[in-house]
Amino acid sequence: MTGDFPYGLASLQCEAALRARLLSQAPSLPLAPTRGDYDLNPSARAFAPRKLAPSAVLLPIVAHAEPTILFTRRSEHLPRHAGQVSFPGGGVQDGDASLVDTALRELAEETGIAADFVTVMGFLDVYETGTGYAILPVVGLLSEGFALKPDAREVAHVFEVPLAFFLDPANRQEHVLEWKGGMRRVYAFEAETHYIWGATASILVNLAQRLSAP
Repeated sequence: MTGDFPYGLASLQCEAALRARLLSQAPSLPLAPTRGDYDLNPSARAFAPRKLAPSAVLLPIVAHAEPTILFTRRSEHLPRHAGQVSFPGGGVQDGDASLVDTALRELAEETGIAADFVTVMGFLDVYETGTGYAILPVVGLLSEGFALKPDAREVAHVFEVPLAFFLDPANRQEHVLEWKGGMRRVYAFEAETHYIWGATASILVNLAQRLSAP
């Protein structure tokens, strides 16, 4: 992998180096979030304990010579987050042996990419959404040669953006959006024609912070 660190992975030439910057162990259930929508909106944090639905997403880093991150754009007819850019992921199901299994199952269901193409590198901080989910981001290195067969019921488009784009702080934005009758500050990235915001953007910020740490 090439590129000028911190905007590439020149200093992360092997799996061991990448793993060293991520959490090595997945947390057990119930998930205890350390980040959330409240990072930029501290007054909106729910201080009263509440039950969060456990979920997992796969953050797929495609192992090109210049690595990219693979995203999905959700179908417009979905009842939640229609048309938004996201990572493959979803809630834990009874047949899932672990949160990693949840992320890999969702990857296969949404994009058609088999788990065999994924090497799990580690984990990011658990993220709490304002809608009551606790998300474990699973970072996976996705080897080349996979075939895409998106599920049109859930996924309108699958695309890739260079990892270096998200590691450059100059591309990180903060926007104020109206949400549930109030104003909410969110992280956002504008990658060509793709607008990436909310939990997905916050997870990308967490990744960049870890990869750019001393």
